[in-house]
Amino acid sequence: MQCATYPAVHIIDDDEDLRQSLVFLLQSVDILALTYPSATAFLQEFDPDEPAVVIVDVRMPGLSGFQLQERLTERGYPAPLIFCSAHGDIPMSVRAMRAGAVDFLEKPYQSQRMLEVVQAQLQEAERAFAQQTSRRGVQERLQSLTPREREVLRLVVDGMPSQTIARSLGTSVKTVDVHRARIKAKTESESLGTLVRDVLLHRISV
Repeated sequence: MQCATYPAVHIIDDDEDLRQSLVFLLQSVDILALTYPSATAFLQEFDPDEPAVVIVDVRMPGLSGFQLQERLTERGYPAPLIFCSAHGDIPMSVRAMRAGAVDFLEKPYQSQRMLEVVQAQLQEAERAFAQQTSRRGVQERLQSLTPREREVLRLVVDGMPSQTIARSLGTSVKTVDVHRARIKAKTESESLGTLVRDVLLHRISV
């Protein structure tokens, strides 16, 4: 028997029968599925660092699917979110997609369509969580910099050479080059160019 694949799929719905039917469907293709009867239960139990795809009902007692979406967005949780509802309409689906959902499926869902959407988003989840981990790593490395070193790095990111940075800061080129060397060492970067690339790639404010 094959082991379940990762990332996991979180199923949030107050309908127990639907939760179980989705679990059986996903397990049939070796996808790990975890279930929650409410958005509150999910928020209390899920691991925000674990790569995952989220399937959530729109209308539930307590927090609605839209309210959960807002909470997860505020936390910067990168998991792809799929809405599933028996009462969906065009305005509702537009609202979900504009807020970042990747799909909006109607109940009763078509099994093959559900599998196709989930399997595609599992790959996206791996990419999104890997990117988040990389971004956090860059941010942590930048925390070691002094305010002056951050100022120099900002100007480097803007594409300024050492001579221009020196004039801008009213210091010598030698001093700027010392700062550049310290930035590279403190952030354990292969080169300052690599660090600049990572800062721009992840849109990090220095």
